[in-house]
Amino acid sequence: MGPLLVSVIGGYLLGSVPVAVLVARAHGFDPREVGDRNPGFWNVRERIGWRAAVPVFAGDTLKGTLAGLLALVACGTHPTWSSGVRGDSVPAVYLAVAAAMVGHAWPLFAAFRGGRSILALAGGFAVICPPGFLLGVAALVTVAAVTRSFAIGARVGVFGIPLFQLLFAPVTHVLGTGLLMCLVGLRFGQAAWASRPP
Repeated sequence: MGPLLVSVIGGYLLGSVPVAVLVARAHGFDPREVGDRNPGFWNVRERIGWRAAVPVFAGDTLKGTLAGLLALVACGTHPTWSSGVRGDSVPAVYLAVAAAMVGHAWPLFAAFRGGRSILALAGGFAVICPPGFLLGVAALVTVAAVTRSFAIGARVGVFGIPLFQLLFAPVTHVLGTGLLMCLVGLRFGQAAWASRPP
């Protein structure tokens, strides 16, 4: 029970670090008050440009990655880089990544007003299934180059995650990843509901 508790608490606290808010405030604004009011990479990038928003991209992605790695350390195991997490570490890693996503969406350190958790999911997937993650990155880069749109490439890379994972991992793991993606859907649904006209 100890490793699971460490994974969940540590994952949530990592996810709660409001990277986008901190970077945006350094540039004189609060992303929760401008644009689409989402404290994440896309909204910050719209205000300050790609280069200045890179720390947000990296920080939000690392939330999931560090949470997954924390779970591995807590379990005393390491991933099989050719396929991903295995054995007793699987529940802890999935719970840690889920907790990081929840922390990003409802952050303790930012009045529970967070982002959509997409980058935290992607970062966690790098630990869950490294080869599937690399295929997702390859799909993102290829589609972005062909369409000249990073946004389209990112959607293909993210929504392709379960398919890429299926090449390397058991179906039960892919179902776990699907549940993580449901957290993203829940956050989008909540945001849409909150912004509906009265």
